[in-house]
Parts: sequence; structure tokens; C-alpha cells
Amino acid sequence: MTDEEKQGEVNPPEEIAAEDAAGAQETPAEPQQERERAVADAQPGGTGEPVAESEQQPADAAAPVAADEEAEVEFVEETPRVKPEIPGMDLEVDIVREGEDALHAEDEDEYGEAEGEAAEEDFAQPIADAAIDLAAGARYAATGKRKTAVARVILKPGSGDYTINGRALDLYFPRPALQRTIRTALETVGLEAKIDVIATMHGGGVSAQAGALRHGISRALVDADPNLRSELKRRGFLTRDARVKERKKAGLKKARKRPQFSKR
Repeated sequence: MTDEEKQGEVNPPEEIAAEDAAGAQETPAEPQQERERAVADAQPGGTGEPVAESEQQPADAAAPVAADEEAEVEFVEETPRVKPEIPGMDLEVDIVREGEDALHAEDEDEYGEAEGEAAEEDFAQPIADAAIDLAAGARYAATGKRKTAVARVILKPGSGDYTINGRALDLYFPRPALQRTIRTALETVGLEAKIDVIATMHGGGVSAQAGALRHGISRALVDADPNLRSELKRRGFLTRDARVKERKKAGLKKARKRPQFSKR
């Protein structure tokens, strides 16, 4: 006899059907009801009811709109950067000296203007009260120095020509920066087109000779008009630049450079 036949003898088919019907009519337990409510709330409808087609339509309609926007987007190709002939020529200078902004901020006066800028504008203006005799035979001589360079200068009325060791200014000093340094003294007085400069120089390099020449011209201008001394000194033209190379010391390679130390 099989197991199914044995079970049929113990529980007849009529009793099994009655038990299934009674179990279907029983109410579920409270934990099971809470789980069912949570599942119903989690659904889009909120109450377990099916969502209407009208509510689903906006979400479905948004998909083709997004697809159209993606289709409208055009990819713009970036133009390749042209390499300049001189490296760094196309770059902007953004170098700021250390502490320069702080110094300008401290130098601002009550009107918001920086004292450094005002001083530069003041130096750019020539001295108006220069009274120098420009007679035909007027001669003003002086000696200027810087480092080991010495310049003996003679000022005389003329058209603003410079003769240095028998040569013109642009030939003796080809660098424009040095030419501006030399012309600054006469431009300060406003007589750059009325006085000729004759100078003989020796010693030093080109930079030292340019400083010595400006020093000599400034001293000659003070000889011509002593009232210019305070203004020229304020601008630093009469100050003898005494900076020179430090001498070599015994036992050292240079002024302060020592030989390499070897322990063994």
C-alpha cells in the first residue's frame, strides 16, 4: 500500500476539503496585516491601488523631450592652440613683487592716493625754477664717479648733443636703458635741448660709466645753479654710489666663498 492510500484512510477527502475552506476564511495575523499595509504604501499609488494612465503619462512624455535635447546638442570642436614663435610671448605678466601691495596700501594718504605714485609723477616733472646762464662762453665742469669709473664732464650751451671720448652717445652706450639714465639729469632741469655735454671717461664697465656720467652732469648743474642742489639731491642724482666689489680674503676663493670642506 502506498503512502497516499494510507493518508486517504486516515483523512478522507471530504475532511481535507473542509479544512482548506476553513483556513481560507480565517483572518490574517496583525504582523502580517502591518506588512501588507507597508507594501501597499510603498507602491506608486500610495494605497496599493493601480496607478492611473494619466498619472504615468507625464513621466513617459519627458523621455522623448530629453532625447530631443540630446539630439540638439552640437559638439563644437576646439581650435588647436597655435604655438607662438617665441615661447611665452602670448602669456600675460602676473609677477608681483613680494610685499609691494602691502607697501602701497600703507603709503595711501587720506585721499586714497598712494605716496609712491605721487612721488613718481613728481619726479617726472622737470624743475621749473632752474636759472642757468646760457651765454655763448659759459662752461660748467665737474667730476662724477661710480665704482671704479670716473667721468670728467663739461657743460656748454648747445643743442643737446653728447660727446663721450670723441664719440656720440648712441655709439658709446648702445643700450637704451643706459641712455635714459644719462639723459635723466638734463631732462629733470628741462634743458635737454639747450646744453651740450662733453665728457672724458675711464675705468669701470658700461653701467658704471653711465652712472658716473649722470653723477658728473648733476654736479655740473649744481655748479651752474646752486639752487638746484636740494631737488637733485632729493632725486638721488648727487649721491655718490660707493658700492664696489668686496675684496678677496686670504684662504678663500673669493670674498666669502670657502673651499669645500673634507673631513678625511
